This record gives sequence, structure tokens and C-alpha cells, in this order.
Amino acid sequence: MMDETDQKILNALIADSRMSQKELAARVGLSAPAAADRVRRLEERGVIRGFTVDINPEALGYPLQAIVRIRPLPGKLHIVEQLICEIPEFGECDKVTGDDCFVARLYVRSVAELDGLLDQIVDNAETNTSIVKAKPVERRMPPFIRD
Repeated sequence: MMDETDQKILNALIADSRMSQKELAARVGLSAPAAADRVRRLEERGVIRGFTVDINPEALGYPLQAIVRIRPLPGKLHIVEQLICEIPEFGECDKVTGDDCFVARLYVRSVAELDGLLDQIVDNAETNTSIVKAKPVERRMPPFIRD
């Protein structure tokens, strides 16, 4: 279980994962070695899986995002999963229960590009696509982490 100091560390790193160990320690009231040790233990326990950068796809020329529900045809599940993994425009994909097997997010430059990407899997799956208009909630951590 996490204590209050671990939660403070996580909140600080969520806000700025590039901060120095010295700055992190000052924010949470520990020495730099103690803060580093806490971070190391959080990594070892699998709480912290890595440090990343938040990139804006639109700034890289991908102004459209689409959410695609994918239902593989009978016997095609593994083929469809492999195709999804091989197409770099699939930015993320979840394997889910229910009528569809996959829910994926694609980053594309145009609707025509989206159509071309979906054409690569249409022989193996049915799809239902929605264009993302806005993200009222950006990706965030579960509510157990408190300030």
C-alpha cells in the first residue's frame, strides 16, 4: 500500500516527471537520497512503470483522432490483433469484452487516410468508427492518488 509520502511523490512526478531528485525531495519533505529510494521502490513494486513525454499529435500533423470498435470475423481474432499492432497510426488499443473485441484510437491526417487504414482490416473484421471532436477529460490517474 502507498503512504502519504508515496502519494506526494506520485503527484509531483505526474505534474513534472522531469524534475530533479533534489526538487522532488524538497516538494515532498525528504532528503534527495530518501526521495530517490522511494522512487526506486515504487518502480520495483510496479507502481511507476516508466517516465514519458506527452506529445501533441496535432503538432506532428495528425489533426484527427478516431475511436474504432473492431469485431473480428470468426477465426480472425489473432490476425486482426496482429494487423492492429503493425499499423503505427493505432496509438492505443484495448482488448475488451462485449460485442467488440478491440477498442482502438487512431491518429490520422485525414478521413481519406482513416479509410485507407481501415481498409487494411476490413477483410478480417467489422468496424464502427467515431471521430473525436474534443477530449473533455485528458488521460488521468485513478482517484486513489490525492494531493
